[in-house]
Amino acid sequence: MGGEAPEPRRLTRALSIGGGDGGWVPEEMLHLVMGFVEDPRDREAASLVCRRWHRIDALSRKHVTVPFCYAVSPARLLARFPRLESLAVKGKPRAAMYGLIPDDWGAYARPWVTELAAPLECLKALQLRRMVVTDDDLAELVRARGHMLQELKLDKCTGFSTDGLRLVARSCRSLRTLFLEECQIVDKGSEWIRELALSCPVLATLNFHMTELEVMPADLELLAKNCKSLISLKISDCDLSDLIGFFQFATSLEEFAGGAFNEQGDLAKYGNVKFPSRLCSLGLTFMGTNEMPIIFPFSAILKKLDLQYTFLTTEDHCQLIAKCPNLIVLAVRNVIGDRGLGVVADTCKKLQRLRIERGDDEGGVQEEQGGVSQVGLTAIAVGCRELEYIAAYVSDITNGALESIGTFCKKLYDFRLVLLDREERITDLPLDNGVRALLRGCPKLRRFALYLRPGGLSDVGLGYIGQCSGNIQYMLLGNVGETDDGLIRFALGCVNLRKLELRSCCFSERALALAMLHMPALRYAWVQGYKASQTGRDLMLMARPFWNLEFTPPNPDNARLVEDGEPCVDSQAQILAYYSLAGKRLDCPQSVVPLYPA
Repeated sequence: MGGEAPEPRRLTRALSIGGGDGGWVPEEMLHLVMGFVEDPRDREAASLVCRRWHRIDALSRKHVTVPFCYAVSPARLLARFPRLESLAVKGKPRAAMYGLIPDDWGAYARPWVTELAAPLECLKALQLRRMVVTDDDLAELVRARGHMLQELKLDKCTGFSTDGLRLVARSCRSLRTLFLEECQIVDKGSEWIRELALSCPVLATLNFHMTELEVMPADLELLAKNCKSLISLKISDCDLSDLIGFFQFATSLEEFAGGAFNEQGDLAKYGNVKFPSRLCSLGLTFMGTNEMPIIFPFSAILKKLDLQYTFLTTEDHCQLIAKCPNLIVLAVRNVIGDRGLGVVADTCKKLQRLRIERGDDEGGVQEEQGGVSQVGLTAIAVGCRELEYIAAYVSDITNGALESIGTFCKKLYDFRLVLLDREERITDLPLDNGVRALLRGCPKLRRFALYLRPGGLSDVGLGYIGQCSGNIQYMLLGNVGETDDGLIRFALGCVNLRKLELRSCCFSERALALAMLHMPALRYAWVQGYKASQTGRDLMLMARPFWNLEFTPPNPDNARLVEDGEPCVDSQAQILAYYSLAGKRLDCPQSVVPLYPA
């Protein structure tokens, strides 16, 4: 008691991380703690602390998302994470969804399937997005992992047929999720659905929405009888009157999309359709005013509603949405109008995700005068304060509307706005101050897209984006800025930006190269529509180790035509730059010039 006070215990690096001669933190404890670290960037930081943490991260990592299939080789990923249970790989640039990337561009699944399928003994879930997957790939996958595979997601993929799906259904008896939405699949019959019903009794989610595959109602009815855990089904178009038996047996179903009203106006034909009692997510096709009452009996319990592929008018939207107070997710076209968005704002106080797609430019159901504008977006901002995601095509916009979103939508995580070119005059351009207010007011924002018209954002506004987007990791910008100086001011502030897409901008190759050098976290950039040269020589200014640079020259011969005569691949020059541990890719098509490494 009367002795000297003990020396204060210093928190050394060895003590804090369990280093030294074995450390004081048990191995089991580190494994448990690491299991609670889910954010990939936190995992990455933890793995850099010391060799021990690096090894534990490698052995305990259960899921990895490869943001670009050429960023790392499959073999290297396997060596780094040998116990993966779930893997997601993304292929072609997002521009492929808009016909801007040729079919032979690359992103083949074969190297990934060949290298990873057999050695990954723990692999239970695989997701491939915008990749070329063949029937042979699926055959090799199920031979190696069919007994273990519980989840297979092929998102917007091409190259396979229903023969491959039939093999998956027959071989993967533990399959719980099969996702095929927007895939281009060669239809060789619907036997694969019947095979699923007979071989996969634990199937819970099946999605082949927007695929144009043939559907046999008897197969779906068998699926409902045999798969008692089926909670989500999204199909290609099938007349709703043919699904009466399916709905009768699908007692656990909570989500359904794809049922169509192929004979509008004949409500008697659909009078016997009874949806399952647990259904809370719905998307119907070709639904018109006369068919809309079929939803009314259970509209109050709906949490997700997709009206993008209906024939509803603005007034129909108002009447239907007024009966859906518990919506969390809503997807519509801009036919909803400002008036419809006003109803959403007054009714849907729990709304978290709102998507407003563009309507039919060539006729069909027309939106009210002006479509969606600042009036509707302001109402949404004030009335729906739980919003985390907004994606909207608008005909008009003002700084004030953007400021309202920044003021009231504090939980916003993802914001995307496209300004259409229908109106000759936009009320309030440039949108510099509004964009700044939105970015400042939404601290949780991580994804940001802004596609405007010429004059929509000045160099000052582009600088504001750089200053106020320190937390944003993905950004798409179109028709923004005035000069190269604006781009440089933008780049100086984007310290955490990992993925950048630019379209229809006025910047030079030199400015683009310098801007990317100023963004330290950037891992991927795609640019189309800029002041391009024939060789891309100034792009070499950004050349550095582990940085791949691909250039598509502005050659009109690159443009191909689809059936209606519209260009499928734009003839403007493209740049693709990305961080890679795999080196130069070996499957570039002739239209792509690999600048670095040469």
